[in-house]
Amino acid sequence: MTNASKDSFGAKSTLSVDNADYEIFELSAVKGSEKLPYSLKVLLENLLRTEDGKNVTAEQIQAISQWDPAAEPDTEIQFTPARVIMQDFTGVPCVVDLATMREAVGELGGDTSKINPLAPSELVIDHSVIADVFGRANAFEANVDLEYQRNKERYQFLRWGQSAFDEFKVVPPGTGIVHQVNIEHLARTVFARNGQAYPDTLVGTDSHTTMVNGLGVLGWGVGGIEAEAAMLGQPVSMLIPRVVGFKLSGELPDGATATDLVLTITEMLRDHGVVGKFVEFYGEGVGAVTLANRATIGNMSPEFGSTAAIFPIDDETIRYLTFTGRSPEHVALVEAYAKHQGLWHDTAKEPTYSEYLELDLGAVVPSIAGPKRPQDRIALSNAKNSFREVLPAYVDHREGDSTLGDSFPASDPPTPDSKQEGNGKASHEGSTTTRISRPTKVTLEDGTETEIDHGAVVIAAITSCTNTSNPSVMLAAALLAKKAVDRGLNRKPWVKTTLAPGSKVVMDYYERAGLTPYLEKLGFYLVGYGCTTCIGNSGPLPEAVSAAVNEADLSVTSVLSGNRNFEGRINPDVKMNYLASPPLVVAYAIAGTMDLDLTTEPLGTDTDGKPVFLHDIWPSPQEVQTVMDQAISSQMFSTDYADVFAGDERWQSLPTPTGDIFEWDADSTYVRRPPYFEGMPEKPAPVEDISGARVLLLLGDSVTTDHISPAGAIKGDSPAGKYLQEHGVKRVDFNSYGSRRGNHEVMIRGTFGNIRLRNELLDNVQGGFTRNWLADGEQTTIYEASEAYAAAGVPLVILAGKEYGSGSSRDWAAKGTALLGVKAVVAESYERIHRSNLIGMGVLPLQYAEGQNAQSLGLKGDEEFAISGVTALNDGSIPRTVKVTAGDTSFDAVVRIDTPGEADYFRHGGILQYVLRSLLTK
Repeated sequence: MTNASKDSFGAKSTLSVDNADYEIFELSAVKGSEKLPYSLKVLLENLLRTEDGKNVTAEQIQAISQWDPAAEPDTEIQFTPARVIMQDFTGVPCVVDLATMREAVGELGGDTSKINPLAPSELVIDHSVIADVFGRANAFEANVDLEYQRNKERYQFLRWGQSAFDEFKVVPPGTGIVHQVNIEHLARTVFARNGQAYPDTLVGTDSHTTMVNGLGVLGWGVGGIEAEAAMLGQPVSMLIPRVVGFKLSGELPDGATATDLVLTITEMLRDHGVVGKFVEFYGEGVGAVTLANRATIGNMSPEFGSTAAIFPIDDETIRYLTFTGRSPEHVALVEAYAKHQGLWHDTAKEPTYSEYLELDLGAVVPSIAGPKRPQDRIALSNAKNSFREVLPAYVDHREGDSTLGDSFPASDPPTPDSKQEGNGKASHEGSTTTRISRPTKVTLEDGTETEIDHGAVVIAAITSCTNTSNPSVMLAAALLAKKAVDRGLNRKPWVKTTLAPGSKVVMDYYERAGLTPYLEKLGFYLVGYGCTTCIGNSGPLPEAVSAAVNEADLSVTSVLSGNRNFEGRINPDVKMNYLASPPLVVAYAIAGTMDLDLTTEPLGTDTDGKPVFLHDIWPSPQEVQTVMDQAISSQMFSTDYADVFAGDERWQSLPTPTGDIFEWDADSTYVRRPPYFEGMPEKPAPVEDISGARVLLLLGDSVTTDHISPAGAIKGDSPAGKYLQEHGVKRVDFNSYGSRRGNHEVMIRGTFGNIRLRNELLDNVQGGFTRNWLADGEQTTIYEASEAYAAAGVPLVILAGKEYGSGSSRDWAAKGTALLGVKAVVAESYERIHRSNLIGMGVLPLQYAEGQNAQSLGLKGDEEFAISGVTALNDGSIPRTVKVTAGDTSFDAVVRIDTPGEADYFRHGGILQYVLRSLLTK
């Protein structure tokens, strides 16, 4: 869409490139723009081009140009992303909501055609494949067949959306991971649209949207509800952020990978504190970071907490765009535009930043992270000792268990949260640690008899968007596999090995390099093109292994080349999860245990009986580069993406509904009309204070959206499982929560259902349970309690600790919270996306005053709550605090509605209601 800018600064101009003229908005027309960081220049251009005098004003433009890097963010701007990108788990609810909005507009007498994406919107189906079948040649075909069987209704619905909505395209299953497809094909870096040229910007319904930051594209993850508003032309309300300058120098040493680099940066930035900030990389070392490595770093932005983590445009950007098959005309436009607008990286000109960090790439060492958080980096040389130190916290030591090694010192062993120092040494430096042992015999399906113990690696997965887009680490994994096979090594028989690349290009260059057979020899057969292990789609462990793990209550491990290793996320049988580079994933599959020092102990013995160490089979950078030069060509990208939206025969043969209004199937257990607009009046009712509320959950620190939003397998005895069985669905057909995100009935029942959730209203109980204070505090499921409260007209509140809602941008973490009847959350602090999503669903986010929390205030969670002062929002203002009364205790809580735009959403009961009413008034 062409934006009619008021152009108060006279910035409108023309740029000619290769005999084509483009309307642009000159940054140089605004005084002070030349000193801005790259990311703020992109925001400045966005405001210049979309200035309408109402949402976007000259004052906002002036505020960016006069940005004070030392100031705390307090100036609201309205950012209009050029496009929206989605994956299918989060995208299906978006399309469900759009379909529902069309009906609602029609019922209120409006024009249904108004409900149509105004910005290009692309959805990549990549989250639905599950690694059920592995370790054999037909694994990919078998898993895709299962995927279509399980998701037929959803895929038919998405095919309808592709035809019913303008500017909406779908990349079918079996193609690749959304973020890799984005950097390899969808990203423009500079947009050419309707005669204008401007920076490519986006929001995405996946937190790892930031991967595209490596390509100089500013964008980040938002909740699905916020993405829907962006699709409908609503700007994203935000505060001009602080920008952290991260200076890079030197080069990565031999033996260190992009994964090691990103784990180091993740640890540094988490320690520094970058939540709500932009991170921008600059300096001489930027040129030494390949585009694939930049994308790996950008991908992990949610793990270190920043909104974005961006690299400016330079020669490496141009090389990558050319290499991945972008047209010469487009590449020429990108270079010309970036240089003309001062968006080209110039090491001689250092922008001013709010904060500064610096890293010599030469200091990076091989690392892993775990066992439950991506920021907990461990130097590989300390991995065994670290594992032994945290193991007691995961094991109930019981009579008859043996111990290996020396005992702990008299002090208590460290918990899983023990800090791993930056040099990789564990916090209990110098201590010798207990190795609790519980050897357990296993007879595998093929008759193999073996034995597993605590620390056994039961999943080794080359997976996720973080690393599978990076040829250097993917080829390093394959070359290590070749060297291992040549020496006679093999994976341990209890290890489930999976290979899930981010695009078909990966398998193309594996084939061309002749490396596929070596990966397959170690069990790394292709299981699918999509997010698998990282999002809980690891599939079941072999039955015998699963049975042994559960009967002996073993604390076994997974090793994955992913970005998420939170508790309960990877597999229900696996308590400890470690992130590692793809070659280290292969190495741990061979080792079969975390209780091994890969830097000093052998992985196994060769055919001559000689020990084989990791350094014996680790490929050199020169070897990797040689294979990259020989095996990867630009033609691969052009061929694989030539008709990326067409899909295979399975996709094309799906029966597809037609018409502008979707015909809901009353019997569907996948796609149902949600209740957000039922009985909605044309004008919003006044905001009311909250009274007579009860506490649904009392939670501690670091409760992630994985704890809140339903994900993974659906248990038969859970509220969601019972619902499906009541609707005639057999347990074998339950599928995952992610696949059923289009059915609010399933999702409500699974909200807060994570097996590792600790609700402090209960004693030593984990999972989706709480107390029903209307029934003398008896224990029940969270869903059943919410039903009882709703029937009695009792509103609910949640009490939480620090970093509430960290993790992926899961819209159902907010939707489920709202639909359970929660009216307010009181937390010590919030992660950015979840706080925004709560407001977008009409839930009030409150924050304890500095130094206060539920414990310091003596709150037990059995009190009746009242919250007064909320009605001040009706005056058009935002109260700084409100009064919370809990039993005999009263305190002032900070209102975390941070911008006027967020206040508007809250007054309307949510962002979707606000957008719908806005469209009706127009």
